[in-house]
Order: sequence, then C-alpha cells, then structure tokens
Amino acid sequence: MMKRLFSWNIVAPVSVIILILAVWQLAASLFDIPSWMLPSPVQIVEEGMQIYPRVLDHSLSTVLIALGGFAIGASVGIILAVGLHLIPQVRQAVYPLMVLSQNIPIIALAPLLVLWFGFGALPKILIITLVCFFPIAVSLIDGFRQTNPALLNYMRMIGANRRQIFFKLEWPSALPYFFSGLKISATYSVMGAVIAEWLGAQKGLGVFMTVASSAFRTDQVFVSIFAIMLISMILFGFILLLEKWMIPWNTETKGSERDDG
Repeated sequence: MMKRLFSWNIVAPVSVIILILAVWQLAASLFDIPSWMLPSPVQIVEEGMQIYPRVLDHSLSTVLIALGGFAIGASVGIILAVGLHLIPQVRQAVYPLMVLSQNIPIIALAPLLVLWFGFGALPKILIITLVCFFPIAVSLIDGFRQTNPALLNYMRMIGANRRQIFFKLEWPSALPYFFSGLKISATYSVMGAVIAEWLGAQKGLGVFMTVASSAFRTDQVFVSIFAIMLISMILFGFILLLEKWMIPWNTETKGSERDDG
C-alpha cells in the first residue's frame, strides 16, 4: 500500500506538470506568441542547453549564499525557540517582536542593509537569515507546546529534572514540527538569496535574471526561474530525507494513518 501511495505521490504532480507544459507549448504555437513575450517550453530548454555553463556558475554562487544564510537562520531559529520555551517571561516580550520582524518589507530593508554594511556578503546573509529563522522558531515553539501532558506529568512524578524533561521528551516531541519549519525555510532561503543578489552582487541567479530581463531575453529569465525552482526542490528533498532518517517513527505513523484511511 505504501509503495502505491508513494508512486501516486510522484506520478500525480509529474502528470500535472507535463500537462501544463503541453498546454503551454500548444498555446505558444497556435497563437504565435513572440518569444520575447512568452517563449515556449521547447525554446526555454534549447536556450538552457546553450547557456548551461553560465547558469551553472551563477547557480553555484546562489547555492553557497543560500546555504550560508539558511544555516545561520536555522541556528538563530533554534536558539530563539529553545530560549523562549524555557523562559516564558522572555517569550511574552520577544514573541511579538518576532512577528513584527516578518512584516518588514524585504525590498525596503535591503537597501538599508547595503548602506549600513556595504556590498559584501554580510547584508545578503542577514536578509536570508531574516526570512529563514521565523518558520523554524515558530514551528519549534508550537512543537514544544504539543508535548504529551500525560508523559510530561509522568516524568515529573519519577523525579526527572528540567534538563532531562527537555532532551528526553520535549525536544523529540517537537522534531516533526522542527522539520516542517526547516522545509519551509529551505525554500525561502533560495528566494532570499535571489533577492539579496539584486542588491548589487557580481554573480548569482538574481544577477543573471536581472541582466536577462533588461535585455528582454525572456527565455533566459525562465531558465533562471526553473533553476531556482530546481535548487529549492533539491533542498526540500534533502531535508525530507533527513527527516525520515532522524525521526522514522513520524513517517511510519503518517503511513499507517493513510493505510487506515
């Protein structure tokens, strides 16, 4: 049953993507849409094959900055979540500020970061950190709150101290929520890196996309968009595999629930 479900989970989205591309190709051919306005999938693939070395070079630059910001953002999110969970008084004061931080328009904050920290890597890392830490922190805090109260009372009854309760019960219970936030942040990190590269980087998919758009090379813009999507999917898939490796009981529980349904 699990194999059938897994196969369907792959076949269904792939079929939809193929259908969309087929309709797109057909519409571009029937209505004779200019390539500078909307290139067909075939034209995008052909252009991608021609400029593959350039796209790969820019992609590697984007991946490096995305991974750096993602790692820092994940670390900040974990530290904040653990601190706010263990010290409720601080949570009441800091949590609203975390929410407010996500209401700051990145496009408005980015020029200020460049003004304060220059055109180096620091402002770009800060932008990615800002968009990545919040999903992880919020997910972890919610995960800590969902700890089984019966097990919590039991550990207190047998004399477990605060450290033992956290590492033996609360942290393992919050891991599924942590990975949910991690998967969201992973996809945000790539987009954050692209936005950060618009600040004035010399290399990256954000730079490549800007240059292609200025030259009305819409096919190259789509190539960069598909590259961004591919990188995001790879990061998402890697974290999904990491989740299955670290908390196999969670994926097994989901599978049994689907089988029962």
